[in-house]
Amino acid sequence: MNIQPQLIKDCKRGDRKAQFQLYKSCFNVLMAVCVRYQQNEEDAAASLNAGFLKILNNLDKYKPEVPFIAWIRRIMINTIIDEFRSNRKVKELIEYQDFTENSNYTNLVDFNEADKQFDAENLELLIQELPPMSQKVFNLFAIDGFKHKEIADMLGISEGTSKWHLNFARKKLQTRMKKMMNATKVVKKIET
Repeated sequence: MNIQPQLIKDCKRGDRKAQFQLYKSCFNVLMAVCVRYQQNEEDAAASLNAGFLKILNNLDKYKPEVPFIAWIRRIMINTIIDEFRSNRKVKELIEYQDFTENSNYTNLVDFNEADKQFDAENLELLIQELPPMSQKVFNLFAIDGFKHKEIADMLGISEGTSKWHLNFARKKLQTRMKKMMNATKVVKKIET
C-alpha cells in the first residue's frame, strides 16, 4: 500500500473524493484487522467505519516518518479495543475448560505438520471460534505483537488473566487443529 503525501494533504483539507480514495486504498488492511477481532462481517464493517473516521479526524497527527500502514493499523486496533471496553457492561460468555481431563499432552499437534495442512483461512476460522475474550487476547499477542502488560491495560484485565486467555486459546486451537487433521486423514484413507 503506497499512499501519496498529496492524498493525505487533500484528505486533511476535507476533499471528499480524496477521502474516498484513501478509504478504498486502506480498506483491505483495515478490514483484515477488523475481521480478526469481530464475530461477524457486519460488526467488522461497523468497526472499520468507526476506525476510518478516527483516521480521518487524526490525519493532522500523522508523522510521515512512521509507516502509514502501521499508523492506521494501530488506530484500528485501538478503536476495536475502545468498542470492547464500552460494550463490556454486557458480560461476554467465557468458556472454561478443565485441562486436567486432558493430562496426556504427548499427542499434541505437530505445528510443522499442521502448517502443511492448514491455510490462513482455516486458521482464521478456528480463531473466530474462540470465546470473545480469548480471541482478542490471542490476536493482540500472537498476531499484532502486543505484550501481556499492554493487553492487560487495553482490555482492563490483569496480566495473569491475559496469559491465561492466551494459553487457553493455544490449547483450544491445538485441539481443534488435531481433530481437523485426524478427520482429513480419515477422508484420505477412504479416498484411497
